Amino acid sequence: MINHKMIVKQKNHTAFDLTGRIYSLISMGLIVCVIAFIFIVLIRYGWGVLSIDFLTTEPDPSALHASSGGILTPMIGTFLLTVMGIVIAFPFALATAIYLSFYTKKGGFKTLVKSAVDILAGVPTIVIALFALVVFTLPQFGFLSAVVDTRFIDESGIAGGTVRAYGRSFFVSGITMAVMILPFVIKSMEEALKSVPSPYIDAAFALGASKWRTISKVVIRAARDGIVTGVILGMGRIIGDTAIVWLTLGGSIRMTGNQPWFSPENWLSTLRNVGGTLTTYIYYASPAGEGNQYDVAFGAAIILIGIILLLNIIATIIGKMGTKENG
Repeated sequence: MINHKMIVKQKNHTAFDLTGRIYSLISMGLIVCVIAFIFIVLIRYGWGVLSIDFLTTEPDPSALHASSGGILTPMIGTFLLTVMGIVIAFPFALATAIYLSFYTKKGGFKTLVKSAVDILAGVPTIVIALFALVVFTLPQFGFLSAVVDTRFIDESGIAGGTVRAYGRSFFVSGITMAVMILPFVIKSMEEALKSVPSPYIDAAFALGASKWRTISKVVIRAARDGIVTGVILGMGRIIGDTAIVWLTLGGSIRMTGNQPWFSPENWLSTLRNVGGTLTTYIYYASPAGEGNQYDVAFGAAIILIGIILLLNIIATIIGKMGTKENG
């Protein structure tokens, strides 16, 4: 005999499952619609400005679209800043992930480190940028940017003013970007290291390998796809950031320092001076900033979204490759 309560309970579970499925489908549909609407607007207003000249010429601060130039230096600035941020953050992120995964025991210190990483992940980028601006304007960091000398002697012979670092350059912005992405890359790498099958580690220990040799030769190699995915996601965050670029790079739409900026003898000067990225270029060109060329801003936004989309596709492919290799 079938229990009446069991039938009612089963019907309730069925109704709950159906409601959850419908809610999930609606949520997914809304997200897809929002993303599709963003792409449609970008293509509608920015597709017309895309051309080879737009990608290969430097921007010109002109109010006329015909003479506004292209986005070459903002793209180069985005590339430089992304590479610098990742190169600086990678060794610290990997070392921290290894330490949290294999060298710490459950306790107060591990909880403290994890809490610090979580807190840093939640700090707004504008706060990180302001902190960097305060630190890197100290005279001791003058080698990272230009030096501002405001010393003077007035008519009465009293000296005043100070010597400070300008605190805005590719070096400064790259270090700040590294701090910003550090918690996200750490978490991604930690998960990748933890996903390595335990038989790999046990087999290495059984063969007499030391703990560090096991980590460096077995674990890191087995987790390389997850590690690369974390790096790519960190690159995406750098490319899309605006606040840090605006405060620590200066927001110039062209390269500064000794010219021409692309000559090898001027590379150091370029990195020690201000510049711009695609995000700041979009702000300058759009009505929200100081420009009125919204079509140019939308064109640059298409390139920016395309780069981020490409990075996410690469991260997805690498993640699937790692899943297949690990069985």
